[in-house]
Formats: sequence, C-alpha cells, structure tokens
Amino acid sequence: MLPPAPSHRILIISDAWQPQVNGVVRTLTTLVGELKDMGHEVDVIGPNRFRTIPCPTYPDIALSLLPGRRLIRMIEAFRPDALHIATEGPLGLAARRWARRTGFAFTTAFHTRFAEYVKARTGIPVRPIYAWMRRFHGAGAGTMVATASLRDELAQRGFRNIRSWSRGVDLALFKPEPREDFGLPRPIFIHVGRIAVEKNIAAFLDLDLPGSKVVVGGGPMLAKFQRDYKDVHFTGPKHGEALARAYAGADVFVFPSLTDTFGLVILESLACGTPVAAYPVTGPKDVLAGADGLIGAVDTDLRSAALKALHADRQACRRHAETYSWRACAETFLSHLVPLMAGQEGIVGDP
Repeated sequence: MLPPAPSHRILIISDAWQPQVNGVVRTLTTLVGELKDMGHEVDVIGPNRFRTIPCPTYPDIALSLLPGRRLIRMIEAFRPDALHIATEGPLGLAARRWARRTGFAFTTAFHTRFAEYVKARTGIPVRPIYAWMRRFHGAGAGTMVATASLRDELAQRGFRNIRSWSRGVDLALFKPEPREDFGLPRPIFIHVGRIAVEKNIAAFLDLDLPGSKVVVGGGPMLAKFQRDYKDVHFTGPKHGEALARAYAGADVFVFPSLTDTFGLVILESLACGTPVAAYPVTGPKDVLAGADGLIGAVDTDLRSAALKALHADRQACRRHAETYSWRACAETFLSHLVPLMAGQEGIVGDP
C-alpha cells in the first residue's frame, strides 16, 4: 500500500485506451478522473502515443509497435510513485520487463478473459494461455479483479495475491428518465455493447421473444448480423445521454456474454431502471446478487431469464445501481497500489 500522502504520482500502462471504446477504457477513464479529483497526479500511457498496427482478426484495436525504449523514457520522465499495468499487450509486456529488470514493484489488473477471446477467434486452447497470464500477473505485487466469482476462479487456476476491485456507474448520466421511444412493438429487449464474436450476441438474436429486439453498438460483426437478422433493430453506437435514453426506453437488457469479467453495461442498465437477463456467469451473477427486490434474472436458459426479467421492479434496479460508486472504486484502487521501490518515501530518483 502507498504511504499516506496528500497526493501521489500514479502511472497507468494500458494497451486499451482512447480512442478505443470498451469497458476497460471506460473504467480507466473514469478512474483517472476520480483520482485527479482526489488530488493525485495521474498519467496513462496508451497506444495513442506510439506507432501501431491493427490487431489480427480485430483491426479496431491498435497494438503498439516495439514500444520498449520510448516507453521506458516516458516512465522515467513521469517519475511515478506507483506503477499499474492494466493489460497484457505490447505496452504491458514492455512495462513489466522494465520493472522486473530494475526491481521496481507494480500492480496489475485482470480486465479481460484473453484466453477465451483467443480461443473464440483462433481455436487455441485456454490452458497454455492461462499459464502465460499467471506468470505475467505473478510478477506483480497484486492482481486486481472486479468480482468475487472471478477471484475464486483465478485462485483455482493458480493466481496469487488477488485483490478485489469493484466498479461504479455514473448515476447522473444513467437514470430512468428520459426514455427513448423506439416506436417498436413492446416489450423491447435491448443489448448494448461491442458487436464481436466473443460477446456471444447471436445467443440473444436467436431467442424467440415477444415484441422487439434492439442492438446498440458497433464492431466487427455488425455488418454480418445486420444481414442475417433482418427483424432486429440495429442502432449503431450511442454515447452519453442518447445511450442512457436507449437503456431507459427498453423493458429488459439482455447480456448474453459468457466471457466478460464484470459488464459495466449491466450497471448502466440498472441505473436506468431496466432489469437484466443473463447467463449465471461471472459478472451478472455477482452484480445482480443481494438486491432488494427483483432486478433481473440469470438462467442457463437465456429466454427464460429474459421473460422473468419482464416482471422486475424498475425502482429496485435503480436502488441497486446506487450502491455502486466510482469514488469507492478509485479509493479501493488506490489502497491496492504499492510504492515503486521498497521503502520508498519519495519518487523515482529521490535519494
């Protein structure tokens, strides 16, 4: 843990950063804002500062090209009190190598089921990838995870020093009113997120449900799904107030992913008063647990979950979302950080 101080210099290394739009980027962007509001100096080094190449099979993601030397200069120029490596990509690997070589301590986070994503796209088994990820994170002083079920799963896979770090939701933006009028037959079942193979969206699109289906978002599978599912209303990406209205205007949010580690969209939907239907997997089963009232349903039969969620209490959905705070998320993150150097009282380079 960092020593008590009015402010710290915190450096985050992430292969997922603006202008990308995904849960990792939204988490880190909001986290940085909260930490700065708390008086800390924070910088994020992402692919936007390097030459990049498109990620194979997913060109929307940019991978930094040979970032090592330039990244080291950036780290040393910032002179951080604490280093957090958020991802396992080229930047994360380069930062880890530097920290290991210099003996500096750092923390990591398990944001993405990288092994399952690779298997979905290439067929490579998850076991050797998890072995590699275990070594990657094992070099750090602690690995932050978003849910209790993920913590238990990673512990069973041999990960050590796992630290709980939940998420928050913008309750001022995501609210029950105003609501989008889609002009479609009700009930309206909505999905919001990146339209990619690992999100298992076809499981939602194939459901026999009354009313209408709406999909909000963009991604590599959008054009194919638009061709294959003529009865589904695809809006493309929405942001800010338009996104909040879309959530609020639906009757049920259907979250078919089997691989997410949390699912920020679940909290956003609940904050808008819209109940959630999902499989009983990490993320949904954690977020929906312990609510005061029916706020959705998890079931191995996704259709049954969607139909049950129609009877949820929209006010209970909002109340449950209000228990999640981005400030609490930032405070927990800060509590897990470690000094860059053992016994450190100042910053890098101080005597």
